[in-house]
Amino acid sequence: MMVVGLTGGIGSGKTTVAGFFKEKGVPVYIADDAGKRLLETSEEIREKVTALIGEKAYSAENPNRKHIASVVFNDSNKLEALNKIIHPAVAKDFEVWKNKQNAAYVLYEAAILFEAGGYKKCDFNILVTANKEEKLKRLQKRDESTIDEIEARMAKQWSDEEKRKLADFEIENHQLTLTSARVNELHENLLKRGKN
Repeated sequence: MMVVGLTGGIGSGKTTVAGFFKEKGVPVYIADDAGKRLLETSEEIREKVTALIGEKAYSAENPNRKHIASVVFNDSNKLEALNKIIHPAVAKDFEVWKNKQNAAYVLYEAAILFEAGGYKKCDFNILVTANKEEKLKRLQKRDESTIDEIEARMAKQWSDEEKRKLADFEIENHQLTLTSARVNELHENLLKRGKN
């Protein structure tokens, strides 16, 4: 079964695009959601994260996401160490999920698909882009974050220019009707490639 990676910078609208593929009957795996679920449910991850970040990483049975984020986004070594705990667990979870699917291809949506090297395991990779003003507008609405907070998060991700070098396809997500039409076009293209 073909695996198609889907990624895009923060605020690009990759979740919206993933939704369009889902409407076409394509099974979609959202890596960030899986990571959050595993952070909550895996005893092994809990132990490793607590060892890395300290007892405050969890309050009662739940991960203290705000505390974890405040620690790792101010310490690149800890962020890297956290990724080394979460990413292999997500990769294993994805394989189990994929083997249960029955489709020409599945979509693997991940925010740092290129940065983390996950794109290498995909047959094709799609990059979702939007201009900076559009991204800022979406994120302010969604997260109620300040422009400075959003720009700090953007600065931690690769630029669209860097990602383009590794992407097989691009979807410019500015107008939903055009985005939907581009998804239709890519879906047909991928179905043909899956048959070869």
